[in-house]
Amino acid sequence: MSSVDAFGLDGRVAFVSGGGGAIGSAIAAALGSAGARVVISEISEERGEEAAEKVRALGVESFAVTVDATVEAQAEMAVARAVETFGRIDIMVNAVGGGAGKVIFDAQDYPRDAWDWILELNLRSTLVATQAVVRQMITAGQGGRIVNISSVRAQLGINSGYSAYVAAKGAVSSLTRQWATEWAKYGITVNAIAPTFVDTPQVAMLLGDPAFKAGVVGRIPLGRVGETGDLVGAVIFFASGASSFVTGQILGIDGGLTATQ
Repeated sequence: MSSVDAFGLDGRVAFVSGGGGAIGSAIAAALGSAGARVVISEISEERGEEAAEKVRALGVESFAVTVDATVEAQAEMAVARAVETFGRIDIMVNAVGGGAGKVIFDAQDYPRDAWDWILELNLRSTLVATQAVVRQMITAGQGGRIVNISSVRAQLGINSGYSAYVAAKGAVSSLTRQWATEWAKYGITVNAIAPTFVDTPQVAMLLGDPAFKAGVVGRIPLGRVGETGDLVGAVIFFASGASSFVTGQILGIDGGLTATQ
């Protein structure tokens, strides 16, 4: 196999949890363009179908299933549907998350309901969906690739009232290392990407504030916020044979932000 061929995903099946969001749909399309058949797991039926159609437009098979990734029975149903349709799951990407900019509170006053919501959205969704997929991978006995989405905020604090978000993403990074250790014996690798701000509709209000955006960009050596396309190369690497000896790693995709801290 050539070094370029190692990045191909022909014959693989990818399961993208949160695959209808801005980041998830970009990742789903990239996996499809690399040759994978793609299952879109998404809480919004409309967004899920739109993402699946974009993958199908690339000439590969894809379908969407409407799922709340924090609910065990729904996650199990989505996995069963994927295996019933495509026979296996080789790759799982956790793209459910975010929400930090919607619940900003001082640490000493951070309310329980906001805390619980952020941890459900970013941490429980990753736990529940991954457990469902990995049980199937272990049963199949063919190994697999898990790719989580953490954040630079797992490593760096920020003076913006993000207590729950940094806690959740810190846990995602720690779980990435723990799962990599536990599941290595099954041939399953577990890695994560850790982006800085990515320009998506979810953070449009924050980035629409010129002072806030200037503050963010001013801390990033490459002088801009991220785009969804900046994330897909790393995901393809972690999902492919090119990373067969890489596990338990968290790759910063941050324009050099963490290098300056």
